[in-house]
Amino acid sequence: MTTFTPTTEEAVLETVQWALSEETPVEVLGHGSKRGIGRPLQTEHTIDLSHLSGVTLYEPEELVLSAKAGTPLAEIETLLAKHGQCLQFEPMDYGPLLGGTSGRGTIGGVLAANLSGPRRLKSGAARDHILGVRVVSGRGELFKSGGRVVKNVTGYDLSKGMAGSWGTLGILTEVTFKVLPAPETETTLAIRGLDDEEAARAMAIALGSSGEVSAAAHLPVTVTGKVIDGALAGVASTLLRLEGFAPSVKDRAAKLKALLHPAGEIEEIAEAQSRRLWREIRDCLPFADGTQRCIWRVSMAPMEAHKMAANLRLGAGVDAFYDWQGGLAWLRMEADPEPQALRRLIAHFGGGHATLVRAPAAMRAVIDVFEPQPPALAALSRRLKQQFDPKGILNPGRMGT
Repeated sequence: MTTFTPTTEEAVLETVQWALSEETPVEVLGHGSKRGIGRPLQTEHTIDLSHLSGVTLYEPEELVLSAKAGTPLAEIETLLAKHGQCLQFEPMDYGPLLGGTSGRGTIGGVLAANLSGPRRLKSGAARDHILGVRVVSGRGELFKSGGRVVKNVTGYDLSKGMAGSWGTLGILTEVTFKVLPAPETETTLAIRGLDDEEAARAMAIALGSSGEVSAAAHLPVTVTGKVIDGALAGVASTLLRLEGFAPSVKDRAAKLKALLHPAGEIEEIAEAQSRRLWREIRDCLPFADGTQRCIWRVSMAPMEAHKMAANLRLGAGVDAFYDWQGGLAWLRMEADPEPQALRRLIAHFGGGHATLVRAPAAMRAVIDVFEPQPPALAALSRRLKQQFDPKGILNPGRMGT
């Protein structure tokens, strides 16, 4: 098995052109922090982008940053923090959940997996902040899309098209993201003791208020003790994050407390603990237990996800918690997953998407890891694959096709 470690865009292009001429498939990765997501690959060669690294442009006053695809996300976040800025979409770090270490993800992987975090409700995902890309396609061609400013385009928005493609359409060599000022401070209100349905209602009230809640999550009693060193152990916690200038945060917190007082006891979690809490929720650390027990990531209507999970428990052992006002359910299965049963329940409760983000390789090889697409969308995906990678040499089969 050969591992190629290009250090320049030209070297990436040459490697892909060689693989194309040999019609030999290759695995594409950065630091491999998300390698365990998707169907296992059967390739003899790997293109490792971890040496294609470095920030190529950063203009804080213009709110724009460009970096080579293999640049560690942690390095970029450190640079932004020095200037009081951040990636507003708060990208998740899958490393600990998949048995690795934190801080190993790359900026190219952020877009390839279309990552987001608890602020998804307010700020969207990676695809909503990408300004431009440079990509080597499976045809052995280099192309660029977008630029350093937001502008209207005609035809395909190729920058957004790379989001969530998991390296199956092209190899990102450089990405340009919009960056924004980081919140001055934050606090989290924790409503204690609500069941899943009560929590869904409370979060809906909070998000519908003028409180400008930037994140809302519910940790049932089986999960709440697994964050911030057990500080919330004992009863379920429904969490509401407020961010911004300190006087505004203080005022909005007081108003939300008054509004939600009938729901139950409300505790306030100060800035440092709040930041840590939401990082742990973002990275699904309550389920980062060092095992291979199957974990599903389910996105559906906020008021329906907990109902789906309750019905799923009637036939299987399931532990769960909820982000995105209840619209993102993390499910840890106590037995082998039954994807068809899970997906039937999701459809019954209004529809959504389920992705198997952790499971043994043998299991990932035989089931649909990603949500099966409707026929029309699947046909479009096949045409895109044909256009960008007609020989199927890039991460073949990772997404099931």
